[in-house]
Amino acid sequence: MSHAVLDEIARANRPDQFGLLERAMDLLTASPAVTHLLVRGSLASGTADRLSDVDFVVGVDDRSFPEFISVLDALVSADLGGILPGWRDTIVGDMGGLGYVYLVGWAGHLQQVDLYVVPASQVSSVHKHTVAQPIFVRDADTAYKPDPRVTPFVTRTVAEPGSCAELLIEMLVIGYLMCKRITRGQEFIAYSEAHLFNTAAKNLIKAALAPTSRYYGWYQLREEIGSTPIGKECLRDLAALISVSAIPTAETLARGLDRVVAIAARAAPEAVDSLRPAIDAYRYYLELA
Repeated sequence: MSHAVLDEIARANRPDQFGLLERAMDLLTASPAVTHLLVRGSLASGTADRLSDVDFVVGVDDRSFPEFISVLDALVSADLGGILPGWRDTIVGDMGGLGYVYLVGWAGHLQQVDLYVVPASQVSSVHKHTVAQPIFVRDADTAYKPDPRVTPFVTRTVAEPGSCAELLIEMLVIGYLMCKRITRGQEFIAYSEAHLFNTAAKNLIKAALAPTSRYYGWYQLREEIGSTPIGKECLRDLAALISVSAIPTAETLARGLDRVVAIAARAAPEAVDSLRPAIDAYRYYLELA
């Protein structure tokens, strides 16, 4: 474990998130499956601000990769204060692993923890293609062998369509990302994330009301969804959601979050019920931001 590197990062940044970084580091490296831990992003480069996320590359022994992924949500929730299950990150580049974004209640604030979990056999390749600082290596002399089961597992996981609950989580996480962009004045990134936000709302409606749809994207929504009273109401909300200013503001985001939760409650009430405490915690922290 490279405490010298960690101390250097702390001296360069002194962010509020540093305690969270240390706690996450201790939690992740306690697992014997974790072989490497790299810090990347603004914490690694010394440019962090109070809104910066804690961003890790987590190397996991190839033989333990699927099992580690299966317990990751429970681990973050129980030991790190995660308020939602992780959103499988569809924005991060493909580096042979799986990315997850967690929202964590830490020191009275909502913080973002990004975990890119990669097979140990590919850590060196990932390190070459990303700005990151290694802070933990379990055994520098070990050459980890690829496991042929990992690539098919990653491929299947990426290809799995999101459930209604997962799509609701996606909207909440992207809503938080948009909140940070708005605060920082990053209107172009906020614009791109608003499109992801609206698309996730559309995908939730389709997953709930037209799960066997043969049409791609936004095609044939009225024909497939608008034939029932619930479908008509969902489409009205969706139309209102996409009709606001293309660049979100704090006000339009707040209304948009209310609207997507209302859409989910109408189209997939069981998903909202299963996440009700998490949604309440999410709203509480956003109001403090």
